[in-house]
Amino acid sequence: MKFFAINSTILTVLSILFMSQANAAAQEQDEQKIPTTEEMAAKEADRLAELLKLDPGQVFYVDSTLQHDYAAWKEESEKLQRSRVDNYDMYNNVRDKWMEQIDKTYRRIFTDEQWAAYLKSGAAKSQKAREKRKAKIEKASGHTSGK
Repeated sequence: MKFFAINSTILTVLSILFMSQANAAAQEQDEQKIPTTEEMAAKEADRLAELLKLDPGQVFYVDSTLQHDYAAWKEESEKLQRSRVDNYDMYNNVRDKWMEQIDKTYRRIFTDEQWAAYLKSGAAKSQKAREKRKAKIEKASGHTSGK
């Protein structure tokens, strides 16, 4: 019986230690700041400025575009959440819509060389994935894109 009592005590102590560590980790996550749409836009604009060698005017337009489009994307996603939409595809559609809008704006802002570098940096792969999802939806709904 002593063996079980000791094991029970050890188990209790370990459980308490584990729970205190879990609580500390949860508290640390709560304290971590979730970036605002403005902060995310600025970070992405800075990343693209360095990657594509954007001039200050281009950085301004990229940052302004992202601030607007990220905020609109967030609002549209939150609207789905408030409506208790649990269809993941609807959230994907919203994301794809805004990423497509951002890419269209980037195409107007970037030079041909910058656009090519942007596509090589992973954007082309993202665009193909969006097109694939769009085609899948159109096929499922019986519509064609008319391309």
